[in-house]
Amino acid sequence: MGILTDLLKAFCVGGSICLIGQILIDNTKMTPARILVSFVVIGVVLGAIGIYGPLAEWAGAGATVPLTGFGFALARGVREAIAEQGARGILTGAFTAASGGVTAAIVCGIVASLVARPKEK
Repeated sequence: MGILTDLLKAFCVGGSICLIGQILIDNTKMTPARILVSFVVIGVVLGAIGIYGPLAEWAGAGATVPLTGFGFALARGVREAIAEQGARGILTGAFTAASGGVTAAIVCGIVASLVARPKEK
């Protein structure tokens, strides 16, 4: 029963984040790009004040996969790098924490571009 509970928590939290994004797209004049950047910034802020960490631990992938989770990972990486390296960690922490996700996105993009043959309009 534990895995079903974990899946339900992830679905509810991740779905709620997506629902907020859809409501913003439908009811505001914000562009999708501004909404996405706002989600990353919200993840950083909520991580900095200590709210997003417990949420991510409770909801798992439902909180870490959306863009708010990316912002949280950036903030956590900077915090850990500052603790280890001092002020130099401000510049290196975000890159270290997000390198896996960014690399996966680039590799998937390259594979998709090789598999799909886009046609010019």
